[in-house]
Amino acid sequence: MSDAPQVSKEEQNWAMICHLSALAGFLLPFGNIVGPLIVWLIKRGEMPLVESNGKEAINFQITVSIGILICVPLMFVLIGIPLAFAIGLAGLILTIMAAVKVSNGEFDYKYPFTIRLLK
Repeated sequence: MSDAPQVSKEEQNWAMICHLSALAGFLLPFGNIVGPLIVWLIKRGEMPLVESNGKEAINFQITVSIGILICVPLMFVLIGIPLAFAIGLAGLILTIMAAVKVSNGEFDYKYPFTIRLLK
């Protein structure tokens, strides 16, 4: 990877924190969006890696939240319960995978099945 951008370990760590801050959703309603949003807003101007990874994390977490909200009315016909569980589990796994990829130097990770609202 000779054409990979040269970034500091600090910038790489902040990009990883941007992804992992989505785990706040397990503690607070919509914390999965608010966590990455706060990190992105604070560090995006000074760290280009956080700019790109923050947008990706926020877009993915918005997509996950929309999926979970769609599951709420589907819970009345019972399909929403396993679907919400599957979306939550996939969101957790993909969030951790993104953080690990950034930590290992893969800076252009894209989440699958993501609605890209922030460009």
